[in-house]
Amino acid sequence: MLKKVNSQYRSLYGLIGYPLGHSFSQDFFNRKFESENISARYINFEISEIGQLSKVLSENYNLVGFNVTIPYKEQVIGYLDALDPIAAEIGAVNVVKVSRLGAGKVYLKGYNSDVIGFRDSLAQSIDVSKQSRALVLGTGGASKAVVAALRQLGVASTLVSRSERPGVITYKDLTPELISDNKIIVNTTPLGMYPHVDECPDIPYEALTEQHLCYDLLYNPDVTLFMQRAAAHGAQVKNGLEMLLLQAFAAWNIWQKRVDIPQQ
Repeated sequence: MLKKVNSQYRSLYGLIGYPLGHSFSQDFFNRKFESENISARYINFEISEIGQLSKVLSENYNLVGFNVTIPYKEQVIGYLDALDPIAAEIGAVNVVKVSRLGAGKVYLKGYNSDVIGFRDSLAQSIDVSKQSRALVLGTGGASKAVVAALRQLGVASTLVSRSERPGVITYKDLTPELISDNKIIVNTTPLGMYPHVDECPDIPYEALTEQHLCYDLLYNPDVTLFMQRAAAHGAQVKNGLEMLLLQAFAAWNIWQKRVDIPQQ
């Protein structure tokens, strides 16, 4: 039935991930298509393992682009034919352009619009001359995009995780002095995401000041516990909704570009 519905549209876009509940991208793009009279539809493809991507592509012949979310931003790379330089650098993909070659063959190129979305959103909220160092909470695919965006803005970053490893510190290492030295703190973990709204990263919030910006990549709820606790100590706070909008604009631009495909 899904294939029949999808065939009504000239172009199909979508999101792969697991699990998938409410999707910002699905709502955003379908409203865009309706308001601009574009014969397209955006579908959520909830796949329990990345190998099912091949079935999604074969059963939806008009799928020309898709987003990638948790837990496949890194796993999807093994199924792609090419990577944009930024996606290759950080090792995570959240946008894939699908080029149809005929005879059922496809050419897949991966990009990362999270870098663009976070960079452009953060740039409007910071003064790099005073906020030149950042703590990035989490080490997943989203954190890689954040680190790359911070680097483009001239901000040095330190990754924070529950487990110690080379180049990564733990939450136990977060002293008040370290918080003071890093005026930007970015939460890239799912802690605090609905319905687990009573959770937040374990950092010394009491060390935060009005000079800090605490940015949560989450947008549901609008104000996470991480943001609430940071704001209580005077810090500026921001959620991930603007980043989502900006990365969606970037994804659409990527899907409209022509990809140069090497001759087979």
